[in-house]
Amino acid sequence: MSELLDAPVSTKRYVRRRGAVRATSLFSNGEPMVWLTGGALGLCVLMIVGMLCLVGVQGAATFQPRELVRWTTIDGGVVLGEVVEVERYRPSDAQLELLSEATRAAARERLLAQGGEAERRLVRTENFELTGTHYTWVSDFETRERTTPEWALSIERREGGPFYGVLRGFELDGQRVASEPAAAWTLLEEHLPAVLERVDARRAIEREEIGRVNRAMETERLAVRRAELEHGLGSDAARTARELFSAREVGLKTEFERLRGEIEALDRQNSRYALSVEAADGSEQRIPLATVVRAYPANRLDFGDRVSIYASRTWEFLADEPRESNTEGGVLPAIFGTVTMTLVMSILVVPFGVLAALYLREYAKPGPLVSFVRIAVNNLAGVPSIVFGVFGLGFFCYFVGASIDELFYAERLPSPTFGTGGVLWASLTLALLTLPVVIVPTEEALAAVPSSMREGSYACGATKWQTIRRIVLPRAMPGILTGMILAIARGAGEVAPLMLVGAVKLAPELPIDGEAPFVHPSRSFMHLGFHIYDLGFQSPNSEAAKPMVYTTTLLLIGLVVLLNVVAIAVRAKLRRRFQGAQV
Repeated sequence: MSELLDAPVSTKRYVRRRGAVRATSLFSNGEPMVWLTGGALGLCVLMIVGMLCLVGVQGAATFQPRELVRWTTIDGGVVLGEVVEVERYRPSDAQLELLSEATRAAARERLLAQGGEAERRLVRTENFELTGTHYTWVSDFETRERTTPEWALSIERREGGPFYGVLRGFELDGQRVASEPAAAWTLLEEHLPAVLERVDARRAIEREEIGRVNRAMETERLAVRRAELEHGLGSDAARTARELFSAREVGLKTEFERLRGEIEALDRQNSRYALSVEAADGSEQRIPLATVVRAYPANRLDFGDRVSIYASRTWEFLADEPRESNTEGGVLPAIFGTVTMTLVMSILVVPFGVLAALYLREYAKPGPLVSFVRIAVNNLAGVPSIVFGVFGLGFFCYFVGASIDELFYAERLPSPTFGTGGVLWASLTLALLTLPVVIVPTEEALAAVPSSMREGSYACGATKWQTIRRIVLPRAMPGILTGMILAIARGAGEVAPLMLVGAVKLAPELPIDGEAPFVHPSRSFMHLGFHIYDLGFQSPNSEAAKPMVYTTTLLLIGLVVLLNVVAIAVRAKLRRRFQGAQV
């Protein structure tokens, strides 16, 4: 008894039973495991929250306008740009040797005064056509002067990336009509909206009107090709088709020339306006207003101006197309492609998954074959996703798609229609990938329906299928939706299969539009996951693409959460409905 009482209090629990004291180890009750599992859960939650905070903070700061700073170095160089990153470091002798002899001694004195450490800033300089670089480091020990020019402009262009410079004038019809920055800015604010409207009108003519003419021309050409394949080159049907094509071609070419004339008129009108901007090297550059997306004096912005620019950039990101190798502009095609592919995948995978689970649970007799199928389904969930991509490319694209092209689109060959990647084949591939995710929860939901409900239905004279359709499936619907939620979460974030079966770097034509037949399952599409991969690993300027990586990641997480919230809300509504019916 004395040994028992001498045991450490931290590892023993004392229970008085029938007049005796018995020590019980905490490990036998599992309490240390409770702390261990709870701590592991807390650590996982902290990592997830930390990741979301990192992505959220970095992504939210992407569209914030920054001031433009000009540094003059001790060797006479000038740098103008936005500060992206600040860090402390210890310069090496090799870096100091790059300075001229006249300035090296002054730099060494500054470093000695700072204890041998220096602060440097990563500056986004842009003006790539002049400098050949997008970023440069500026250290404090080599800085002679730091200023923030009042009329320094940040100009976002359609091509060539941003341009940073000091506003010097405004040009109209090749003549400078304003040489003072304030007057030039007033003229810029006056004329830029009209120029942007004409640019949008030009894009609409190119994409819609000229696109319609080109499609009509291609349709007529394919009609001739089809007649030649079906009836022979010298047949009457082929000659008639060629005559109709010739007659139709004249009208289409006339329409095309008219549209080109409208585009040239818009270009002539826009070419009248330009900005004169002084770059960091002192040279004056002419910036046509037609190339400008957005311009603002970065060092003259008040709070309202910053909010307006932030909102404008955010809307552009959500509602416009990408530009500059996807590092600027918007991601609307990627948003549309991701949502379309995920919804089509869900529509395809849920019926097959439910039917498979119904057969395994309600119809199949227990035995080695059923056990083998269940093992195969569980193993299928562990197959790497790239394997599904290879299968989708080989089976859906090269076998099924090529067969469809030979049967229904022979006139288009050798250019494939369905024999290449598209939104349909990508959805089918991901449906196969997520099929086990739907089968397992559905089978568990079917097993959870009480047998008494089935027996009551049989007692009332219902058949097996009537019992399944009216009793079992409605009560298993929350579990089925759970499987669909898991499939959406898995499929929306997959990238590797999509790289082989449909996702591309740029696809401005959406798989669903206002043109007949309105749905185009053979078209390639953009995907947010692939867009993130392309920005992070394929971008020509990875540092400039980094903010867009965070922002697109935040958008993808939000999109997946939104799809899941909708499915969870539907599941909760069904659960309340059937729980109330049981009461």
